[in-house]
Amino acid sequence: MAKRDYYEVLGIERGASNDEIKKAYRKLAMKYHPDRNPDDESAVEQFKEIQTAYDVLSDSQKRQAYDQFGHAGVEGAAGGGGQYGGGFSGFGDIFDSVFGDIFGGGRGGEQVFRGSDLRYDLELSLEEAVSGTTVKIRVPKLVGCDTCRGSGAKPGSSPVTCSTCGGAGQVRMQQGFFAIQQTCPACRGQGRVVEDHCTACRGEGRVRDNKTISVKVPPGVDDGDRIRLANEGEAGINGGPAGDLYVQVRVKEHPIFTRDGADLYCEVPISFATAVLGGELEVPTLDGRVTLKVPSETQSGKLFRLRGKGVRTVRSAAKGDLICKTMVETPVNLNKKQKELLEQFDEAMREDSAKHSPRESSWFDGVKRFFEDMKL
Repeated sequence: MAKRDYYEVLGIERGASNDEIKKAYRKLAMKYHPDRNPDDESAVEQFKEIQTAYDVLSDSQKRQAYDQFGHAGVEGAAGGGGQYGGGFSGFGDIFDSVFGDIFGGGRGGEQVFRGSDLRYDLELSLEEAVSGTTVKIRVPKLVGCDTCRGSGAKPGSSPVTCSTCGGAGQVRMQQGFFAIQQTCPACRGQGRVVEDHCTACRGEGRVRDNKTISVKVPPGVDDGDRIRLANEGEAGINGGPAGDLYVQVRVKEHPIFTRDGADLYCEVPISFATAVLGGELEVPTLDGRVTLKVPSETQSGKLFRLRGKGVRTVRSAAKGDLICKTMVETPVNLNKKQKELLEQFDEAMREDSAKHSPRESSWFDGVKRFFEDMKL
């Protein structure tokens, strides 16, 4: 029977890249693998054909010869002969290269592991966040053992190469024709074992400690910002790099100001007389006191913007604004005389209410029209 074109076998174009060839092989090999099709002889034949096609097209020299001379150019070079289980001596290496990343494969010596990242919640006042500060924090974390210098072995001894995996950190497991690599259970992927453990860290190479770290908080940080301190996380394993420490900023609630980016907001209570007649008020800023001029006939909720009295952010040197919201305060705890005067004032206002309280008059007019329309 004439052999099929290898590109056709893998279902790819002739100009396919190496990644495309590998991807196509992975998909077909998983589908037609004999272990997945134990009672299907045709699957065995298809799998051998797929294996042979990949063996040729994944090798640049074989592929060049195949492209130029066809099957004649690679006769005897492909690993497709023999019966299932006996004619695929090169399959292990190919399987490792194609599927090794899926099953944690990849060969090598002693493995090192990066330490874990850590998070620390830092609470600051608004003033500290705006002006910047330097604080010292204590962080509980795993650090390298000083006694054994991170090796896990008792001083005077050293870790030895794992006899189970030969220092590779992985072992190869095979069931029938299907083979995978997995983390060595003896050394847990480290490639070495400690026979005489360090008494300080019990062979772990790391101990838990509380470390004092100085954190420089830049001016303008806001609630939710993060400060990254490289290599201040937990120590790595087998000399691996330490993780990072992320300081999460939490700004405490301020009794006067609320912040929105570079702008500050505050509510300013004013008396009824000041709202009607106007006047001047002293209002606070983070830089000191300033005077706010309140015009006559100011309504409750009116906003006044004080330019440049806000804050800077970490991303800009320009200051925001301070927005003051006036809140007309209703008098409380009035005595008899004050109530009488207020009643006289209210009676005088009623004589020409539309002139003195235009919003109230327009609102009542609107209510009146609303009920009239309901009757229609």
